[in-house]
Amino acid sequence: MQRDKEAMKASDGSLLGDPGRTPLSKKESVKWQRPRLTRQALMRCCLVKWILSSAAPQGSDSSDSELELSTVRHQPEGLDQLQAQTKFTKKELQSLYRGFKNECPTGLVDEDTFKLIYSQFFPQGDATTYAHFLFNAFDADGNGAIRFEDFVVGLSILLRGTVHEKLKWAFNLYDINKDGYITKEEMLAIMKSIYDMMGRHTYPILREDAPLEHVERFFQKMDRNQDGVVTIDEFLESCQKDENIMSSMQLFENVI
Repeated sequence: MQRDKEAMKASDGSLLGDPGRTPLSKKESVKWQRPRLTRQALMRCCLVKWILSSAAPQGSDSSDSELELSTVRHQPEGLDQLQAQTKFTKKELQSLYRGFKNECPTGLVDEDTFKLIYSQFFPQGDATTYAHFLFNAFDADGNGAIRFEDFVVGLSILLRGTVHEKLKWAFNLYDINKDGYITKEEMLAIMKSIYDMMGRHTYPILREDAPLEHVERFFQKMDRNQDGVVTIDEFLESCQKDENIMSSMQLFENVI
């Protein structure tokens, strides 16, 4: 029953702060809390599910990952260094690396792989555009390929980062052309891509104009000086002060 409830939350219209959503009660209207560092929480992430499904059995020698680091074509940084850079344990990094190497023997993941992952986890909709935007957010240097290091550093922020870290990452996702500002058109493109990916099997049923309404409402709150763009400072301040936006951002994690 609990699993069914979680599944419904992940596909429900409240993911995007749908205008028709019933307001949160005082008890539910809480600040975005840092998630518990549990394997269960980790496994709700599509990218983690994809990686760990390809990982070697847990009973294998844990030193294998250390040895594999020297044989893969793109050699990532040592696990000790990655452990210091992220909030994953060494054992978690070993499991993630085994799966990553099995899926991506070159040590790099490309955009087509992201599209395949999200089409598998969201077969009821079209995940192509959302996967494109998400890939670009992970691909920090814009070279069309994501290294294991960048992959796990991004996952660490999304799954276990502070509120400030997660919001900065979300801003980067919305800032499609990476010019340091979010326009209404960019925010609408991201929102529409999520609605398209969720498909028609959401509850409650989403209206065609729901993404535009969502963006209009959020943009009005965020663009404090009414200059037509949202800066990183406006984004951070608005999100942290508005509990409805924070709640929407928290549920946004269900599509990572």
